[in-house]
Amino acid sequence: MNPIVFPFNQPTRPNFSEIVYYEGFFTASDVERIKNMWDSENEEKATLSGAKEGTDDTLRKTKVTFVKEQPDSIWLYHRLGELGIRCNHERYGYDLLGFHHELQLARYGVGDFFDWHMDFGAGEISHRKLSISVQLSGSEEYEGGDLQFMINQNTVSVPRTKGTVVIFPSFILHRVTPITQGLRQSVVAWLAGPPYR
Repeated sequence: MNPIVFPFNQPTRPNFSEIVYYEGFFTASDVERIKNMWDSENEEKATLSGAKEGTDDTLRKTKVTFVKEQPDSIWLYHRLGELGIRCNHERYGYDLLGFHHELQLARYGVGDFFDWHMDFGAGEISHRKLSISVQLSGSEEYEGGDLQFMINQNTVSVPRTKGTVVIFPSFILHRVTPITQGLRQSVVAWLAGPPYR
């Protein structure tokens, strides 16, 4: 019996990649400007979104604060937005409307981690299409704390170079391994659009 062929005639995405990274996208001075956006007064324990809302120290343990769109931070929104649009055009072709949420600054101290998870899921995070992570700490500043992805049962670590930006579809499984020494800092953002259909 011949297989049934459905003639959808949709364009293909020959350059799709589970992970795209841009080493040294931000300069050392850029990184310091971003680190200075940390708002100690509004620091909070990281929470979970989607089906497991709230806090859960068995899945995620870190501190976060949020970067509001203000005159001193709008440049960061523009740089990440422009890079995300370019990456999406080259690799994915998703319908994007803008940032899903304010940019999130994260600090991982000793014992902090974020176990295997997806950024995409039920409810309000169902609009996330692309996730962005910016490395604000140099590899020599901490031990552990690798940003890793599960690709076809293979664990893949991305570069830890300060200023590197990593972009990936929000449905890709990833984690940050436990910090054993030092401090890892990062920026996380999500580009969102209409639900997949």
